[in-house]
Amino acid sequence: MPVVLAQNTRWIKIVLHALFLVSGAVTVLIGQLLPIMAAHFHLSDLQLSLYFPSQFAGSVAGTFFNTTFARRNQYLLSSMIGGVLMASGVLLMNIDSFAVTLVAFAVNGIGIGLTLPAINMTILELSPVKTASALSILNFCWGVGAIVCKPFVDVSSRGSDILITTIGLAAPLLIAAALLFLQPTRLISVEHTPATQAETSNIPIWTLPLAWAIALFNLIHVGFESGMGGWLTTYTDRMAHEHFTYWLSPTLLYFVFFVAGRGVAPMLFRFLNENKMLMLGLLTVLAGVVLTVVAGSLLFLGVGAAIAGFGTSWIFPANVSRFSKTFGPAASRRSTPFFICGTLGAAASTWLIGFVSNQTGNLQYGMYVLAGSIVLLTILQIGLGMRRVAPA
Repeated sequence: MPVVLAQNTRWIKIVLHALFLVSGAVTVLIGQLLPIMAAHFHLSDLQLSLYFPSQFAGSVAGTFFNTTFARRNQYLLSSMIGGVLMASGVLLMNIDSFAVTLVAFAVNGIGIGLTLPAINMTILELSPVKTASALSILNFCWGVGAIVCKPFVDVSSRGSDILITTIGLAAPLLIAAALLFLQPTRLISVEHTPATQAETSNIPIWTLPLAWAIALFNLIHVGFESGMGGWLTTYTDRMAHEHFTYWLSPTLLYFVFFVAGRGVAPMLFRFLNENKMLMLGLLTVLAGVVLTVVAGSLLFLGVGAAIAGFGTSWIFPANVSRFSKTFGPAASRRSTPFFICGTLGAAASTWLIGFVSNQTGNLQYGMYVLAGSIVLLTILQIGLGMRRVAPA
């Protein structure tokens, strides 16, 4: 698939990587603001959990909107609009109204849904030779943003005042969007052969049970990642009996080892296939999440979070790779249900944790949802790993 690259390609890549890094912080910001929102608005865990469906519903909508930009080859326009919406969403979080903050997270979610898929596809098309390496570097930037989010919120927020925090995130988002808008060339020309187009349109992926089984795996796993990243800060605060701030927090350890695992995974893939890597990851995560939910001290909570972050790091890429290898290269253009399932899983898991916590009066019971998710994934992986027959 030949790609016509503009002269400003290198500069576009730099801006997109910077935008992706800030997007990583904005994506996980919800988990870091939960204790602040809970204290400010005096929210129950059930009310608090409504922030997650709000953001993820927006993300689903943004993903659907992104398909329109993709058909018109306007990925950079999608990224620009997404950056502006994310900036608008985080700034709206300063309004002293629970209802408005729910809307703010929805707007933020739309921006995330528009931006993340668009940037991934743009970098993919701007790097036609070393696609895997390019995407690894890009997603490493997202991980760096996720890592710095917690300490950034701790340092910049003042009690329930998050104005400096939100300005610090909105400013680079708006600058990146402006830099993309000012680029002389914003279209990436991609030429498809008739054979490729026919192959893309004729694969009946979503009529096959195997496709939905892999999508179900993604639904549960993304739900786990979102539940862990979203509730871990609040769970830590409950264990410490106060808003807990220190540099090596369990949340920071979770994301640090998550990014570290992404770096170790390529070496492991030399010796293990996708199915073995997935099982190794699930067993590692299970050990970490069990330690997390039964931890009686912040030390063991941090160790459990680190183990869980390391184990989960390669599960999503391995499952995407399995999806692509099972249904062929053209599957990437028919993968919208796969990613939508992940977003729905994130919304369901994060809400369910809050619901269980509210019903039982103990967030620890809500965190057992995460352990149950890994058990379900392990059972599902055993079934998928035993399947040897490829679809016709």
